[in-house]
Amino acid sequence: MATISATMVKDLREKTGAGMMDCKAALSETQGDMEAAVDWLRAKGLAKAAKKAGRVAAEGLIGLAANAKEAALVEVNSETDFVARNDTFQNMASGIAKAALAAMGDLDKLAKAKFPGGTATVADTIKEMIGTIGENMTLRRTACLTAKKGAVASYMHNMMAPGLGKIGVIVALESAGDPEQLMTFGRQVAMHIAAANPQAVDVESLDPAVIARERAVLTEQAKESGKPAPVIEKMVEGRLRKFHEEVVLLAQAFVHDPETTVAKAVAAAEKAAGAPIKITGFYRFALGEGVDRASDEMA
Repeated sequence: MATISATMVKDLREKTGAGMMDCKAALSETQGDMEAAVDWLRAKGLAKAAKKAGRVAAEGLIGLAANAKEAALVEVNSETDFVARNDTFQNMASGIAKAALAAMGDLDKLAKAKFPGGTATVADTIKEMIGTIGENMTLRRTACLTAKKGAVASYMHNMMAPGLGKIGVIVALESAGDPEQLMTFGRQVAMHIAAANPQAVDVESLDPAVIARERAVLTEQAKESGKPAPVIEKMVEGRLRKFHEEVVLLAQAFVHDPETTVAKAVAAAEKAAGAPIKITGFYRFALGEGVDRASDEMA
Protein backbone atom coordinates (compact mmCIF):
# COMPACT_ATOMS: atom_id res chain seq x y z
CA MET A 1 0.00 0.00 0.00
CA ALA A 2 1.30 3.44 -0.92
CA THR A 3 2.34 5.77 1.87
CA ILE A 4 -0.04 8.72 2.12
CA SER A 5 1.77 11.80 3.41
CA ALA A 6 0.22 14.86 4.99
CA THR A 7 1.51 16.91 2.06
CA MET A 8 -0.36 14.72 -0.41
CA VAL A 9 -3.58 15.11 1.58
CA LYS A 10 -3.06 18.89 1.74
CA ASP A 11 -2.43 19.12 -2.01
CA LEU A 12 -5.55 17.10 -2.81
CA ARG A 13 -7.62 19.27 -0.51
CA GLU A 14 -6.36 22.39 -2.32
CA LYS A 15 -7.26 20.88 -5.68
CA THR A 16 -10.76 19.76 -4.73
CA GLY A 17 -11.94 21.61 -1.64
CA ALA A 18 -12.88 18.26 -0.05
CA GLY A 19 -12.38 17.51 3.65
CA MET A 20 -9.08 16.24 5.01
CA MET A 21 -10.41 12.79 5.94
CA ASP A 22 -12.15 12.42 2.59
CA CYS A 23 -8.92 13.33 0.81
CA LYS A 24 -6.99 10.78 2.85
CA ALA A 25 -9.58 8.11 2.05
CA ALA A 26 -9.44 8.99 -1.66
CA LEU A 27 -5.66 8.69 -1.75
CA SER A 28 -5.80 5.38 0.11
CA GLU A 29 -8.37 4.01 -2.33
CA THR A 30 -6.29 5.06 -5.35
CA GLN A 31 -2.87 4.04 -4.00
CA GLY A 32 -1.69 7.63 -3.86
CA ASP A 33 -2.58 8.50 -7.47
CA MET A 34 -3.48 12.22 -7.24
CA GLU A 35 -5.55 12.50 -10.43
CA ALA A 36 -7.40 9.24 -9.70
CA ALA A 37 -8.10 10.55 -6.20
CA VAL A 38 -9.62 13.72 -7.69
CA ASP A 39 -11.92 11.57 -9.83
CA TRP A 40 -12.79 9.37 -6.81
CA LEU A 41 -13.87 12.42 -4.83
CA ARG A 42 -15.88 13.77 -7.74
CA ALA A 43 -17.62 10.43 -8.22
CA LYS A 44 -18.56 10.43 -4.53
CA GLY A 45 -19.86 13.97 -4.79
CA LEU A 46 -17.22 15.19 -2.34
CA ALA A 47 -15.59 17.58 -4.78
CA LYS A 48 -17.63 19.97 -6.93
CA ALA A 49 -15.12 19.88 -9.77
CA ALA A 50 -11.53 18.99 -10.45
CA LYS A 51 -9.35 22.05 -10.24
CA LYS A 52 -6.36 22.40 -12.52
CA ALA A 53 -3.70 19.80 -11.84
CA GLY A 54 -1.00 22.42 -11.49
CA ARG A 55 -1.29 25.47 -9.29
CA VAL A 56 -0.59 28.81 -10.97
CA ALA A 57 2.79 29.71 -9.55
CA ALA A 58 5.05 31.20 -12.24
CA GLU A 59 5.42 34.95 -12.60
CA GLY A 60 6.30 36.83 -15.77
CA LEU A 61 4.29 37.89 -18.81
CA ILE A 62 2.28 36.63 -21.74
CA GLY A 63 3.46 38.39 -24.90
CA LEU A 64 1.38 38.93 -28.04
CA ALA A 65 2.34 40.02 -31.54
CA ALA A 66 -0.24 40.15 -34.32
CA ASN A 67 -1.29 41.45 -37.71
CA ALA A 68 -4.42 40.83 -39.76
CA LYS A 69 -3.31 37.42 -41.05
CA GLU A 70 -1.20 35.97 -38.22
CA ALA A 71 -0.64 36.21 -34.50
CA ALA A 72 1.71 34.66 -31.95
CA LEU A 73 1.76 34.19 -28.20
CA VAL A 74 4.69 33.57 -25.86
CA GLU A 75 5.03 33.00 -22.14
CA VAL A 76 8.19 34.37 -20.57
CA ASN A 77 8.57 33.52 -16.89
CA SER A 78 10.41 35.32 -14.12
CA GLU A 79 10.72 34.50 -10.45
CA THR A 80 8.84 37.55 -9.21
CA ASP A 81 6.08 39.85 -10.38
CA PHE A 82 8.37 42.76 -9.48
CA VAL A 83 10.68 41.83 -12.37
CA ALA A 84 7.70 41.36 -14.71
CA ARG A 85 6.88 45.03 -14.13
CA ASN A 86 10.40 46.08 -15.06
CA ASP A 87 10.56 48.00 -18.38
CA THR A 88 13.66 46.08 -19.47
CA PHE A 89 11.96 42.72 -18.95
CA GLN A 90 8.82 43.97 -20.72
CA ASN A 91 10.84 45.14 -23.72
CA MET A 92 12.47 41.72 -23.89
CA ALA A 93 9.10 39.93 -23.73
CA SER A 94 7.75 42.18 -26.52
CA GLY A 95 10.76 41.42 -28.69
CA ILE A 96 10.39 37.69 -28.15
CA ALA A 97 6.72 37.90 -29.14
CA LYS A 98 7.64 39.66 -32.39
CA ALA A 99 10.24 36.99 -33.14
CA ALA A 100 7.60 34.32 -32.46
CA LEU A 101 5.65 35.31 -35.58
CA ALA A 102 8.39 33.79 -37.73
CA ALA A 103 8.88 30.77 -35.48
CA MET A 104 5.33 29.58 -36.20
CA GLY A 105 4.81 27.92 -32.83
CA ASP A 106 8.18 26.11 -32.75
CA LEU A 107 9.75 26.80 -29.33
CA ASP A 108 13.21 25.53 -30.29
CA LYS A 109 13.19 27.63 -33.46
CA LEU A 110 12.17 30.68 -31.46
CA ALA A 111 14.96 30.19 -28.93
CA LYS A 112 17.50 30.07 -31.77
CA ALA A 113 16.01 33.04 -33.66
CA LYS A 114 17.70 36.43 -33.69
CA PHE A 115 16.28 38.82 -31.13
CA PRO A 116 14.72 41.80 -33.00
CA GLY A 117 17.14 44.71 -33.33
CA GLY A 118 20.13 42.73 -32.04
CA THR A 119 22.67 40.12 -33.05
CA ALA A 120 22.15 37.65 -30.18
CA THR A 121 19.60 34.84 -30.26
CA VAL A 122 16.46 34.93 -28.14
CA ALA A 123 17.99 32.30 -25.83
CA ASP A 124 21.20 34.30 -25.40
CA THR A 125 19.23 37.50 -24.82
CA ILE A 126 17.40 35.81 -21.97
CA LYS A 127 20.71 34.62 -20.50
CA GLU A 128 22.06 38.17 -20.66
CA MET A 129 18.93 39.46 -18.94
CA ILE A 130 19.36 36.90 -16.17
CA GLY A 131 22.87 38.22 -15.58
CA THR A 132 21.71 41.82 -15.64
CA ILE A 133 18.68 41.50 -13.37
CA GLY A 134 19.97 38.65 -11.24
CA GLU A 135 16.79 36.56 -11.41
CA ASN A 136 16.11 33.34 -13.23
CA MET A 137 13.94 33.57 -16.38
CA THR A 138 12.61 31.04 -18.86
CA LEU A 139 10.94 31.02 -22.25
CA ARG A 140 8.23 28.49 -21.48
CA ARG A 141 6.05 28.17 -24.59
CA THR A 142 4.83 29.74 -27.81
CA ALA A 143 1.95 29.33 -30.26
CA CYS A 144 1.04 30.83 -33.62
CA LEU A 145 -2.01 30.95 -35.91
CA THR A 146 -2.31 32.07 -39.52
CA ALA A 147 -5.25 32.69 -41.84
CA LYS A 148 -4.57 32.84 -45.56
CA LYS A 149 -8.25 33.48 -46.18
CA GLY A 150 -9.88 35.27 -43.27
CA ALA A 151 -8.43 36.88 -40.16
CA VAL A 152 -6.62 36.17 -36.93
CA ALA A 153 -7.96 38.18 -34.01
CA SER A 154 -6.38 38.62 -30.60
CA TYR A 155 -7.04 39.87 -27.10
CA MET A 156 -4.88 40.54 -24.06
CA HIS A 157 -6.49 40.52 -20.62
CA ASN A 158 -5.00 42.39 -17.65
CA MET A 159 -2.73 44.26 -20.06
CA MET A 160 0.30 45.80 -18.36
CA ALA A 161 1.76 47.30 -21.56
CA PRO A 162 0.86 47.03 -25.26
CA GLY A 163 0.84 43.31 -26.14
CA LEU A 164 1.78 42.22 -22.62
CA GLY A 165 -0.42 40.86 -19.86
CA LYS A 166 -1.57 37.86 -17.86
CA ILE A 167 -3.97 36.15 -20.30
CA GLY A 168 -3.47 36.24 -24.06
CA VAL A 169 -5.77 34.78 -26.74
CA ILE A 170 -5.46 34.36 -30.49
CA VAL A 171 -8.24 32.94 -32.68
CA ALA A 172 -8.32 32.19 -36.41
CA LEU A 173 -11.41 32.75 -38.53
CA GLU A 174 -11.65 31.32 -42.05
CA SER A 175 -13.92 33.44 -44.26
CA ALA A 176 -14.16 35.45 -47.46
CA GLY A 177 -16.25 38.04 -45.64
CA ASP A 178 -15.58 41.69 -44.86
CA PRO A 179 -12.17 41.91 -43.12
CA GLU A 180 -13.25 44.65 -40.72
CA GLN A 181 -16.33 42.71 -39.63
CA LEU A 182 -14.22 39.57 -39.20
CA MET A 183 -11.72 41.33 -36.94
CA THR A 184 -14.48 42.91 -34.86
CA PHE A 185 -16.24 39.60 -34.32
CA GLY A 186 -12.94 37.76 -33.90
CA ARG A 187 -11.95 40.07 -31.05
CA GLN A 188 -15.29 39.39 -29.36
CA VAL A 189 -14.64 35.64 -29.65
CA ALA A 190 -11.11 36.11 -28.28
CA MET A 191 -12.51 37.99 -25.28
CA HIS A 192 -15.02 35.18 -24.78
CA ILE A 193 -12.23 32.59 -24.84
CA ALA A 194 -10.25 34.57 -22.26
CA ALA A 195 -13.27 34.54 -19.93
CA ALA A 196 -14.77 31.09 -20.60
CA ASN A 197 -11.58 29.05 -21.17
CA PRO A 198 -12.95 26.44 -23.60
CA GLN A 199 -10.94 23.29 -24.28
CA ALA A 200 -11.79 22.83 -27.96
CA VAL A 201 -13.63 24.52 -30.84
CA ASP A 202 -16.19 21.74 -31.22
CA VAL A 203 -17.07 18.36 -29.72
CA GLU A 204 -15.14 16.51 -32.43
CA SER A 205 -11.97 18.37 -31.45
CA LEU A 206 -12.15 17.42 -27.77
CA ASP A 207 -9.40 15.11 -26.54
CA PRO A 208 -10.92 11.58 -26.43
CA ALA A 209 -9.09 10.99 -23.15
CA VAL A 210 -10.86 13.98 -21.60
CA ILE A 211 -14.26 12.66 -22.72
CA ALA A 212 -13.47 9.15 -21.48
CA ARG A 213 -12.40 10.44 -18.10
CA GLU A 214 -15.50 12.59 -17.72
CA ARG A 215 -17.75 9.73 -18.79
CA ALA A 216 -16.16 7.46 -16.18
CA VAL A 217 -16.72 10.01 -13.41
CA LEU A 218 -20.32 10.69 -14.50
CA THR A 219 -21.05 6.96 -14.69
CA GLU A 220 -19.85 6.42 -11.13
CA GLN A 221 -21.96 9.37 -9.97
CA ALA A 222 -25.05 8.02 -11.75
CA LYS A 223 -24.58 4.55 -10.26
CA GLU A 224 -24.98 6.08 -6.81
CA SER A 225 -28.63 6.69 -7.71
CA GLY A 226 -29.29 2.96 -7.78
CA LYS A 227 -31.30 3.28 -10.98
CA PRO A 228 -31.34 0.61 -13.76
CA ALA A 229 -28.52 0.54 -16.31
CA PRO A 230 -30.59 2.02 -19.20
CA VAL A 231 -31.58 4.96 -17.01
CA ILE A 232 -27.99 5.45 -15.87
CA GLU A 233 -26.87 5.52 -19.51
CA LYS A 234 -29.39 8.27 -20.31
CA MET A 235 -28.31 10.20 -17.21
CA VAL A 236 -24.67 10.03 -18.29
CA GLU A 237 -25.43 11.15 -21.85
CA GLY A 238 -27.43 14.10 -20.55
CA ARG A 239 -24.65 15.15 -18.20
CA LEU A 240 -22.09 14.77 -21.00
CA ARG A 241 -24.10 17.22 -23.10
CA LYS A 242 -23.97 19.63 -20.18
CA PHE A 243 -20.20 19.06 -19.98
CA HIS A 244 -19.89 19.93 -23.67
CA GLU A 245 -21.72 23.20 -23.03
CA GLU A 246 -19.09 24.02 -20.44
CA VAL A 247 -15.90 23.17 -22.37
CA VAL A 248 -16.69 23.34 -26.12
CA LEU A 249 -16.37 26.83 -27.59
CA LEU A 250 -19.26 26.66 -30.08
CA ALA A 251 -21.58 25.17 -27.44
CA GLN A 252 -20.80 27.73 -24.73
CA ALA A 253 -23.10 30.62 -23.85
CA PHE A 254 -21.60 33.69 -25.55
CA VAL A 255 -20.27 36.03 -22.85
CA HIS A 256 -21.35 39.08 -24.84
CA ASP A 257 -24.92 37.74 -25.04
CA PRO A 258 -25.53 34.85 -22.58
CA GLU A 259 -28.94 34.18 -24.17
CA THR A 260 -27.24 32.76 -27.25
CA THR A 261 -24.42 30.30 -27.94
CA VAL A 262 -21.13 31.02 -29.69
CA ALA A 263 -22.34 28.93 -32.63
CA LYS A 264 -25.41 31.16 -33.03
CA ALA A 265 -23.21 34.26 -32.63
CA VAL A 266 -21.09 32.96 -35.53
CA ALA A 267 -24.23 32.58 -37.64
CA ALA A 268 -25.23 36.17 -36.87
CA ALA A 269 -21.73 37.42 -37.67
CA GLU A 270 -21.86 35.67 -41.05
CA LYS A 271 -24.74 37.92 -42.07
CA ALA A 272 -22.78 41.03 -41.11
CA ALA A 273 -19.61 39.79 -42.83
CA GLY A 274 -21.44 38.64 -45.93
CA ALA A 275 -19.92 35.16 -46.01
CA PRO A 276 -19.69 31.93 -43.99
CA ILE A 277 -17.29 31.98 -41.02
CA LYS A 278 -15.43 29.00 -39.58
CA ILE A 279 -13.41 29.22 -36.35
CA THR A 280 -10.44 27.04 -37.26
CA GLY A 281 -8.46 27.23 -34.03
CA PHE A 282 -7.47 29.20 -30.97
CA TYR A 283 -4.84 29.42 -28.25
CA ARG A 284 -5.32 30.79 -24.75
CA PHE A 285 -2.22 31.38 -22.63
CA ALA A 286 -2.81 32.18 -18.94
CA LEU A 287 0.34 33.05 -17.05
CA GLY A 288 1.65 30.11 -15.05
CA GLU A 289 -1.20 27.70 -15.80
CA GLY A 290 -0.19 24.10 -15.21
CA VAL A 291 3.01 25.12 -13.41
CA ASP A 292 3.53 23.96 -9.83
CA ARG A 293 6.40 25.06 -7.63
CA ALA A 294 7.27 25.51 -4.00
CA SER A 295 6.75 29.09 -2.84
CA ASP A 296 10.48 29.73 -2.80
CA GLU A 297 11.37 28.11 -6.12
CA MET A 298 11.23 29.10 -9.75
CA ALA A 299 8.62 27.11 -11.67
